[in-house]
Amino acid sequence: MTDAGRCPECGARRCAELFHALLALDHSRARPWGPLHGVSVACFLLQHPGRLPGDGGAVARAFLRAYLEGGLPAVEELVGRARRANAHRVPGGPARTVEPAPAPPTGGFAVTVEHVAVDGTFPAAGFPERVRAWAAATLEAWAGHGG
Repeated sequence: MTDAGRCPECGARRCAELFHALLALDHSRARPWGPLHGVSVACFLLQHPGRLPGDGGAVARAFLRAYLEGGLPAVEELVGRARRANAHRVPGGPARTVEPAPAPPTGGFAVTVEHVAVDGTFPAAGFPERVRAWAAATLEAWAGHGG
């Protein structure tokens, strides 16, 4: 951490601690947290490029685009298509193409896990709206860097 305890990747304070608290809520499967688990994970990963999988965040960006364009039903459809196309589950299935990884954004994000947490407790009231703002800010930052 640098700059008064701010994360050098996302710009939030206590980001890892807050993310683990959010995961605990997500894994309860209770609304409003549980259904947004995948969106929250995608936001966090894209705001911490050092944790991105080998695809450079391509799947996470597609996930957030689907969510912002069509809500949770669009995300569920994307996940379903990915499962059906998974070559490990369907012998001879199509290979996944991975888009080139753009350079990740630097300098912080307009909305982080700290904003979504509000007071550190991730209050249910307004949670979906805060996650939507988090997703939009994350994609906006990546778009400015070729993502």
